[in-house]
Parts: sequence; C-alpha cells; structure tokens
Amino acid sequence: MTAQPNIVFFHVDNLGFGELGCYGGGTLRGADTQRIDQFAKEGFQLLNYAPEAQCTPCRSALMTGRHAIRSGTHTVALSGSEGSGLVAWERTLGDILSEAGYATLCTGKWHIGDADGRWPTDHGFDEWYGPPHSYDEALWETDPWYVPGRDPEAHMLEGRKGERVMEKEKLTYELKRNVDVEYQRRNFRFIEENARAERPFFLYYNPTLMHIPVVPRDEYRGKSGNGDWADCLLQLDGDFGDLLDKLDELGLRENTIVVFAGDNGNEEMLLHRGTAGYWEGSYFTGMEGSLRTPCLARWPGKISPEQVSNEIMHVTDWFTTLLTMAGLQVPDDREIDGKDQSPFLYGQQEESNRDGFIYWNGERMYGVKWRNFKLVLVQQKYFTDPALPLGFPHIVNLVTDPKEREPYHPVYYHTWTMAHFGRLIKEFQDSVKREQLIPAGAPLDLVPKAGQ
Repeated sequence: MTAQPNIVFFHVDNLGFGELGCYGGGTLRGADTQRIDQFAKEGFQLLNYAPEAQCTPCRSALMTGRHAIRSGTHTVALSGSEGSGLVAWERTLGDILSEAGYATLCTGKWHIGDADGRWPTDHGFDEWYGPPHSYDEALWETDPWYVPGRDPEAHMLEGRKGERVMEKEKLTYELKRNVDVEYQRRNFRFIEENARAERPFFLYYNPTLMHIPVVPRDEYRGKSGNGDWADCLLQLDGDFGDLLDKLDELGLRENTIVVFAGDNGNEEMLLHRGTAGYWEGSYFTGMEGSLRTPCLARWPGKISPEQVSNEIMHVTDWFTTLLTMAGLQVPDDREIDGKDQSPFLYGQQEESNRDGFIYWNGERMYGVKWRNFKLVLVQQKYFTDPALPLGFPHIVNLVTDPKEREPYHPVYYHTWTMAHFGRLIKEFQDSVKREQLIPAGAPLDLVPKAGQ
C-alpha cells in the first residue's frame, strides 16, 4: 500500500440534484440507485455542493482551484474554435499530482482545451482518451441537414504525455452509447497496473452520462422498464458500483479517496431532460438547479461515514482539499479560490470553511450566494429562457423560498445581507487587482500580469 492516498474523481456530466435516490430521486425517477446510495452512507453527503453553471467552467475550476473567469475558460468553447482552453501557465491537479509521483489518467470529457499545449497530457496526465469537446457532437450524423464530407466530423482522441494527441474513432451516436465500456476497460487496467507497482494514482473518470444523448447501452436498455433516462441511471449506478468493486478486489478501499460529483446542474434538452428535484432551474443559469449538484466523498478512517451537511462547498475547494489530503503544497504564486475543506470533511468541525461565493454564467456575474441567501443580479430560470439583467437586485431566502419565486420575503427584506454580499464581491475585486483575468482565447504562452 502506498503512503499517499490514491484519488478517484468520478465526474458525472449534467447530473441534476433530484436524480439519485439519496437526493430524493432514485425510484421516483424510475431507477433504484442502490450502489450510489450505499456509497453515500459510507462517507460524506453534501447537500450544498456548488459547481459552476456550465461544463467547461466547472471542469476548469476543479482542475485549477480557480474560478473559470480567471482562466479564460468561463464558457463552453465553440467546436472548431482552435486554441481555446487553459494556458500553459495554469497548474492543474494533474500537474501537481504527477510531479509528486502520482500516476495520472483522464478518461472521457476534458473540455478545457482543444489544441496542442492544452490537452490533458499537456497538463500532467500520463494518458487520456475521450472527445475533444462534448457529446452533443455525437448527434451530428442524426441531423437530416448534416452533410458528411461538407460538415465537420468529431472524433475521439487519445494521448500520452510527451506525445502528439492522435485522432481515433469517429464520435457517433452508437459510439457515445457504448464508450463507457472502453472507459471502464482503460480505468481498470490503470488501477491494476498501479496497484501492482504500489504507486499512488489519480484517476479522473468522466463517464458520458448524463449528457445528451442520454441513451443506455444494450445491457441496460429496458432494464428499468421506465424508459431511456431511468435505464441510464441504472447504468450510471452499475458502472460506479463496478469501480468500487474493483478497488475492493485489489485491496485499495482503505487508502483511496473516492469523490462522486456532478459537473453542473440538470440537462434541459428534450427528450433528455433531467430534474433539479427540490430546487428549481437548470444548468446555464443562476438558479439553485444550476448551483447545486450531488457530491459524495469517501475515505475510510479519515472521512467519517453517514455525514450529511447543508454547508456550502464549491468545486474549486476540491483542488485545495485533495492536495492537502495528499500532503502536497497548494500553489502560492497565483490566485486560488479553493478553500481547504479537509477539517470539515474529516468531521473536525461542523461548519465549512466557506460561507459563500460569486457565480457567473459566461462573462456575466449572475449573482452572489451567502449561506442560505442569494443576491440575484440576472434572472433566468432555465437554459432556454432569456437572461434578464435586473436594474435592482433581488434577495432570495432559500429557506423560505426554495423555488426562488419571490424577490423579497413579504415581511423581512433581508437588506442587511448586502454587507456579506459586498464583502465577497470586494474580495474578488481585490484579487483581480493583484492578478489580471486571463481573457478567453488567450495565446498559450500568456502569463497574467500581477497587479501593482
């Protein structure tokens, strides 16, 4: 057994708060997610885990510990826009863990860089296999207006550190439906090899679900009796359970940190629509359906089992927390937004080390969250709705108004909360004075200027 813990981060695409049984979904969504629900009991269940509003910003924030607005990765890059993504100056979990002797593998969607110098294997990962952007590209060939040969083709990519990324199979509807089997094969080979070598490893595992097209592979098709979405929930549950079984089989359970987390709120596109459950809204908004997604963490003997908390934890916090848990230094030469949540997760304190955060959608600040209150600057309920900038901000109390229907409590106006919102905004503004924001599409060699 290695001295340092292994780390597995299972990052689920577009997972709504209301999908899993342990978050109020499960059988109500047509599928019993029993393996994930059992895992929740074995560790820490977060009820107030905040991703960023879109896939690219969230994945960037996880990898760097920095709000994506700092890194020029604050919105999903358009396919074919060469050179988008992280600049070389950014330091990722892959970079730091690799330098500390960890074996590193990324399977599935990266989505924070789409050119040489910006791939996972340029940012610390020994190996990567996945699509360059996202899985909606698997639907291109099903579009009657799409013309092969005239229009672009999407392919899976494969890379190794120090080598050029290679184009592999065409990304089709059928490949998307079945490629999780290939991810699992590569993941299990990686785990087995490093278990034999007694080398600590970092597996960044990005399954295809629950991103459109939400369609199950054959072994799960019809299994729930409740349609494709429920079948896919069973598939997600089964694949995660198989991963846990592999760790147990190799005797790695006790020394492996496993995190199961969504990357942003629920899918909104019909016929693949997810649900925010108790909350309202979808991804690409500032609603709680966008700002909360399931997150579960287990590390036997360190993270106490059967913990459930509504304290806020932000996706950037995982960067700082995982490095701390691994006994590594967090970079001090740049602005880091992530807070160390290890004492909170270990049960050494009831309160999180974070009381709020600013949230963006693209370049626009949509609002600020502090404890159970929100300062709403832009109103937008669903991804498909127009974004309405508010001339006068709304204050929402999520305890009395969880669906965010009213801008003000009928008796209490909560304007005293502006002191807390203002503090969080000022802290960010001060940080931008210390270090400039990296613009979207920045050249690979850009280094942000330090402030005066």
